[in-house]
Amino acid sequence: AAQALANHNSGAPVDFAAGSIEVQDRADGVVLEGNVRVTQAGLTVTAPRMTVAYTRSGGTDVNRLDATGGVTVVKGDETAKGNVAIYDLDRRLITMVGNVELRQRGNNLRGGRLVIDLNTGRATVDGRGAARGPDGNPIQGGTGGRVTGTFTVPERKQ
Repeated sequence: AAQALANHNSGAPVDFAAGSIEVQDRADGVVLEGNVRVTQAGLTVTAPRMTVAYTRSGGTDVNRLDATGGVTVVKGDETAKGNVAIYDLDRRLITMVGNVELRQRGNNLRGGRLVIDLNTGRATVDGRGAARGPDGNPIQGGTGGRVTGTFTVPERKQ
């Protein structure tokens, strides 16, 4: 399973860099655009656009990130990619949908949806949402609702 993702500190500060930022105080949100990069305790999320939802309870607590336009999540030697991603900081779940790919130490899985549970470090890939483009519309090709992958096999000594 996703060892680098286990025990991720989702309570750590969330740092971001973007080409532009629009604060939407009435909606308790922020829109980040232009090569957006968000980092938290060694976890990095990059995408062309993200919306950040927060609650104000004494301060500003980020509780959800929505990333669109092609998203990459990296922690340690693990990389996940997909069309869109939602990081629910309260539930400690990252859900990626559309042409997802998970790479871990030479192993590679592809499917329609990837759910990363940061409580356990477990990553689950399934075929749901497989044939959707970044705009959410059906596309031709893809994995046809199935999960595909490649696992590396260590060389055995003769």
